[in-house]
Amino acid sequence: MGALGLGRIGTGPQLRINVNARLAAWVIFVSLLALAFYADRVSSGKPPKGVLYEWSTFFGALIQFAVILGIVLLIGRDAPELRAWRQPRSWGGAAWRAALVLVAIYILSGILDPLLHPGREQGLTPDKWEPAHAAAFFANAFVVCVVAPFVEETTFRGIGYGLLRARFGVEPAIVGSALFFGLAHGLVEALPLLVAFGIGLAWLRETQDSTIPGMILHGTFNAIALAASLAL
Repeated sequence: MGALGLGRIGTGPQLRINVNARLAAWVIFVSLLALAFYADRVSSGKPPKGVLYEWSTFFGALIQFAVILGIVLLIGRDAPELRAWRQPRSWGGAAWRAALVLVAIYILSGILDPLLHPGREQGLTPDKWEPAHAAAFFANAFVVCVVAPFVEETTFRGIGYGLLRARFGVEPAIVGSALFFGLAHGLVEALPLLVAFGIGLAWLRETQDSTIPGMILHGTFNAIALAASLAL
């Protein structure tokens, strides 16, 4: 794709200055985000099992994701190329690549689960279905499967990946954005799986020049996890 067209910015010194400033702001922001989530996990531990049955979870998550998206869009202002909210190069190509990433993540999860238990660390999925709290659950499921993937893909595979790619190239951008994505969840045992998933999502972003397939894959992965938690 070459150098990113940041608004009307082309190549040369101005591009380097602009990218560096934006990238520094993004790195500082997501690093602070990761520190906040790790600090919260240390002080509060895992969330209660019924957290997705609570309306407070829904409204709190909406506010949190709105703030994150607002800051990230501010960093990427006047630079629609960074967001990559556009049609992929090929929906067929995006589909088989997304399926490949999904299968690879499930295989890796199966390998890591006896050692690290990454699926249990986050502690969001409920143990059983509670029909009395169905409305709150589906509201929270919307956040988990739609809002979170949209915001996180924009943050890490959109603005972050675009800036890292412009500054360092494709491979460092794939690995770097995936590492920040994993750290921003504030988890330890799940970190290898999250980084691997981030690499797959960044690869999908690079090959399709769009964050939309990653949003769909990310949402599908979260939806399967929620459905599986209730089915088992």
